[in-house]
Amino acid sequence: MRAPWSPNSSGHSHRSDERERALLVGVTRRERADFEELYQLYHRPLERFLFRMSVSPELAGEIINDTFYVVWSNADRFRGESRVSTWIMGIAYRRALKALQRSRTIAQLEDDESFGTDAEDHSSVNRELEDWILQGLNELPAEQRIAVELVYYFGHSLEEIGEIMGCRASTIKARMFHARARLRSVLSRLAGETAS
Repeated sequence: MRAPWSPNSSGHSHRSDERERALLVGVTRRERADFEELYQLYHRPLERFLFRMSVSPELAGEIINDTFYVVWSNADRFRGESRVSTWIMGIAYRRALKALQRSRTIAQLEDDESFGTDAEDHSSVNRELEDWILQGLNELPAEQRIAVELVYYFGHSLEEIGEIMGCRASTIKARMFHARARLRSVLSRLAGETAS
């Protein structure tokens, strides 16, 4: 499955992070043009990330706005110890958790299948594989699913995901191990169902 572009993908260069840091400095000076550029750069990747957390489109819009309100209000608190993308994704992740806790029970979150798929024209085999992967992701516990999404869709390292999710990199590594094992099991089961 082709990962969508994001500010955190493997193609995200050191130069891009420098540009984002410069934009953030502009935000601390209340430069609206810099803020708008940063917002445009992150809006779609954050939207995709939130959909993959099973956030509805309406709630995703609110969370993105809340996230950028925090960025606007607290740009001067960015210490520069991580990439700008890690800082912004961490804010969005925490805002999303709070919003989901207010709007749903954990059981509803696990049953929700509201994240979308790309509308591109794939072959039926690729589409079926993509459906299997999405089904497998849906069957993962939320914390494992989010870790997988942050690695494979957004290109974050284990250390960065630990910072985003507020836990140790070793915890993320364990979640990834269990997620991969669960996905292998789900994909094997789905392949067996198709063959029978």
